Amino acid sequence: MKIGTMNRLAALWIGVSALLAAAVPLPAQTPDPHHIYAYPPIQRTNGPQNSDTPIGIVPVQFRAAYGFNRIANQGQGQTIALVDAYDDPNIASDLAVYQAEFHLAPCNFQKVEIGNPAASDYWALEISLDVEQACALAPQANIVLVEATTDSFADLLAAVQLASSAPYNATVVSMSWGGDEFNGEQGYDSFFCNIVAGNGQPVTFVAASGDVGHSLTLYPSTSPCVIAAGGTTLVLSTAAPLSSPLQLDYGAETAWFDSGGGVSPYEPQPSFQDPACATWSTSNRCVPDVSSDANPATGVAVYDTYDDSGWIRVGGTSLATPDWASLFTLVNSQRAAQGKGTLSQAHQDLYTIYYSSNYLTDFHDITSGDNGNCGSECDAGPGYDLVTGIGTYQANNLAPALVADPN
Repeated sequence: MKIGTMNRLAALWIGVSALLAAAVPLPAQTPDPHHIYAYPPIQRTNGPQNSDTPIGIVPVQFRAAYGFNRIANQGQGQTIALVDAYDDPNIASDLAVYQAEFHLAPCNFQKVEIGNPAASDYWALEISLDVEQACALAPQANIVLVEATTDSFADLLAAVQLASSAPYNATVVSMSWGGDEFNGEQGYDSFFCNIVAGNGQPVTFVAASGDVGHSLTLYPSTSPCVIAAGGTTLVLSTAAPLSSPLQLDYGAETAWFDSGGGVSPYEPQPSFQDPACATWSTSNRCVPDVSSDANPATGVAVYDTYDDSGWIRVGGTSLATPDWASLFTLVNSQRAAQGKGTLSQAHQDLYTIYYSSNYLTDFHDITSGDNGNCGSECDAGPGYDLVTGIGTYQANNLAPALVADPN
């Protein structure tokens, strides 16, 4: 065969191959996690900051608003892990000030560094928020802060793995971070699906849904094996000191405009989201699943001296994430006291309650507000919606329901 003929055949084959490649898309390749980065969805109020005294909702108010003050168990015997990136060198001393200010017993806190993470102004406030909220809501739990070397997915997922491994054995992992969704993200769902801790107990994962409204969805909150926490605007019924430590202080809630929510373009819909999400999708994952206070204007008091220099009022779905993780920690502690294992399908359990007659007893259904201007997809309404999910917890009622679950 002549050289010219060979060249023409080679050119023809290259052309045919290109057409075939265009007609039959290759399966998604799992991207290199070293080149994918996450960020914490945290926001501070625009008002005065760095005060000498607390600014925002304080622990006794938050606990009373959602019924945590009526849960006798405080998380003893369980470990909650808070996974963040980089280092906050001041977290132990800041936590001590926080505990003293609110007359909290010293929490059993441990910081675990992977490698030698550099200190980060950007992440320090997030770390302070996560640790202090866990201390306020699950004060007798073992609170483990796992600091990833960097904010790459490779490093953060390594921290997630370490959190539930021996000797830490966290049964709840809080992830107040996420990155824009990407083709191939399903390759990382194995970090969250059917995971057991080093002590053999099932692990529950919670992640922030994001703080940019309906414009995009974040991974890992969109993983079908992660509970996605969205945000609301919480109003207390009274700002005055409560007459009883068991008094509830819930006033009202609306959807927070920046609460992340929507339909994942990549993740399949878990079976328990049908029919909750059927209005928007019957095939793809919907987020968020649940919500809690996240509006920085109604945010909580956080003490931080690395990124800031005192008391800050902080919000974002970064706030909702450790709060929900703390509730699951209390539930697991109560289950252990009854000789039960930790929650093995917390995600599904929440939707089972949603479909039951106990829905409005165990949850606050958020029916007003929005996170954008896209019609029903952006509007909160009765039942499940893409802004607040199922709703927020009535913790004093929801916790016993989850403790009683047979799984």
